[in-house]
Amino acid sequence: MTIAGSKIIKSLGLVFGDIGTSPIYTLGAILLFILPTVKNVLGLLSLIIWSLFFVITVQYAWLAMHLGVKGEGGTIVLKGLLISYLKKNSRMVSLVSLLTIVGVALFMGDGVITPAISILSAVEGIQLIPGFQGIGSSFILLIAIVIACGLFIIQKRGTERIAWAFGPIMLIWFLTLTITGILSILSAPEVLFAVSPQYAVSFLWENGFISFFVLSAVVLCVTGGEALYADMGHLGKEPIISAWYLVFPALVISYLGQGAFVLTNPEVHSVLFNMIKHESVIFYVPFLVLSIAATVIASQAMISGMFSIVYQGMTTHLLPKLRIDFTSPDLRSQIYIDTVNWLLLFAVIIVMVDFGTSENLASAYGLAVTGTMTISAILMTLIFIQRHDRLKTLIALFLIGVDGVFLFSAFLKFPSGAYWSVFIAAIPLLIILIFIKGQERLHAVLQPVELATFLPQFQKKYASLKKVEGTAVFFTRDPLNISSYIFRTIIKDEIIFEDNILVSIKISEAPFGITTEFDQDLVPGLHSFHVTTGYMEVINLEKILREHEIDERVIFYGIENIISRQAIWIMYGAIKRLTPDFVQFYSLPSDKIHGVITRIEM
Repeated sequence: MTIAGSKIIKSLGLVFGDIGTSPIYTLGAILLFILPTVKNVLGLLSLIIWSLFFVITVQYAWLAMHLGVKGEGGTIVLKGLLISYLKKNSRMVSLVSLLTIVGVALFMGDGVITPAISILSAVEGIQLIPGFQGIGSSFILLIAIVIACGLFIIQKRGTERIAWAFGPIMLIWFLTLTITGILSILSAPEVLFAVSPQYAVSFLWENGFISFFVLSAVVLCVTGGEALYADMGHLGKEPIISAWYLVFPALVISYLGQGAFVLTNPEVHSVLFNMIKHESVIFYVPFLVLSIAATVIASQAMISGMFSIVYQGMTTHLLPKLRIDFTSPDLRSQIYIDTVNWLLLFAVIIVMVDFGTSENLASAYGLAVTGTMTISAILMTLIFIQRHDRLKTLIALFLIGVDGVFLFSAFLKFPSGAYWSVFIAAIPLLIILIFIKGQERLHAVLQPVELATFLPQFQKKYASLKKVEGTAVFFTRDPLNISSYIFRTIIKDEIIFEDNILVSIKISEAPFGITTEFDQDLVPGLHSFHVTTGYMEVINLEKILREHEIDERVIFYGIENIISRQAIWIMYGAIKRLTPDFVQFYSLPSDKIHGVITRIEM
C-alpha cells in the first residue's frame, strides 16, 4: 500500500468516526417529527444529502481545509489567522477572541454528548438479537456505561498500540454501510430521486415551521464535520479530503437504503439495525459488534480532540494549566490530561443516566455542533473579506445562512434536552472568562519592574553580596519586564547566585515551531534565555535547557496567593489553587523548584 493510501485509511479512523456512525440514529430521530410518507421520506433524504454536501463538502472540505496554518486547522487556528489581519482593529480582535472562546466551549459541550449518544445507540442494537428482545433499558444503559468506563480508563496508557486498527475497522464499517445500503435500495429504487435538491426545497416549503423541528434532527447527520478541519494537522488535508470522497457516497447510499427500508416498513424504529436484521439475521450480530467498535472509535477521536483543544487553550492562555502526560515516546502530540479525562467520563455517565436512551439523547444533540459550525463559518467569512476573495466570501455568507438555520432549529429542542449542551458548554466558558479576566487583573496588580531599572540594582547587589554557588533559573513572563517576585528575591531578600538566568516563554501565533535566544551578556552574572514556541507544540523545557548547557541548581517561580471578597476573584483564586503551577505543567525536576509566594489583594 502506498503512503497516501495508508494515510487515507488512517484518516477514516481518526477523523470520520463521529460522522460515520451518525447513520445509526439520525433517520430514526428525524422520523419522530414527521410521518414516513413517500413524499416526506424523499424530502428528508434530500435534506440529509444536501446538508452533507453544503456543510461537510463545501464548508469544511473545500473552504476550511484551505485555511490551515502550517498544516493545522481548528477554531483557534482560524482565530490566529484572522487576528493577523486585524491587529490594528482592537474591537474586531476582541470580537474574534470572544467567538473563539464560545466555539471552544461549545466543542467541549459536544465532546460530552458525542461518546454518550454514539455508544448508547450502538448498544441498543442488542435488543434486536433473537432471545434478547425483552432486555431492559437499564441493562442496556449499564453495558453502555461499562464500555464508556473501559474506554476512558485505557486513555492513561495511551491508545497507540490499538490505534493502527481504527482505520481498517472504519473502512470495513463504511464498506458495510455501502453494501447494505445498495441491497436495501433495490427494494425501493425510487429513493434515488432524493438526490435532487428539488425534494428538499419542496419539503421545506410545504411543511413550514415544522421543517425547523425536522432540521433540528437532520443536523445529526453532519455532527463530526468539524473534525475534518480540526484534525488536519495529524494527517494533512489531502488524505482527509480524499477519504471524504469515499465516505460521502457511503453515507449517502446508507441513508438512501434506510429510506427505502422505511418506505416498505413505515412503522419501524432503529432503522439501520432493523434494516440489517431484515437483510440477514446471521449477519446481524457481527454487524452489531462492528457498530459498537465504530462508536468506540468515534468516541476515542472525540476524547483525543478534547485533549488537543484543552492543550491549545492552555498554551494560548485561555485555560489554566493542567497536568499533562505523554502517552507515546515517539509522538509528542499524543497527550493525556488526567483532569479532563475523568471529568469527561463523569459528565458522559451523568448524561447517559439522565437521558436513558439514544432517542432521548438525540433531542439534546446538535445545539453545540451547530454553534461551532456557525462560528467557524463567520470566522472564515471574515478571513475571505480581509483577503478580498469575493467568490469565497459569497459562498461563506451562504454557509452562515445554512448554519444559522440549523442553529435556530437546534434551539427549538431547548426544552426537550438541548439545554444540556448549553449547560455543559457554560462551565468551560465561565472558567475561561474568569481566568482571562483574573490574569489581566493579576498582571495589572503585580506591576513588574522594567529591565532597564532592574539591571543597575542587580549589578550593585552582585558586586557587593556573597553569591550562592551554582546557577539559578528565574521564570518571567516578559524578558523586558522582570516579575515582581524576582525583584523581591534578588534585590530585597538578597538571594543571588553565581549565575542567574531569566527564562521566558512566548507562545507564537503559529501552531508549530520552537526557537530559542540566549543572551549571555546582559550584565555580569545575569543572562536571558527566551523560548518562542507554537501554540500546539508540546515542549520538553528541561531538555531545551540542557541543550543550551543550562544546568541549574535551583528553579525559582512565582506563586500568587489571591485574597479577595469579590465572588469573581474568589473563583479565580480557587482556579489558581486547584490547577498545577507553571513548573508542574512543564514537568520540571521537583527537587530543584522553589516557589516564591506573593500575597495579592484583588
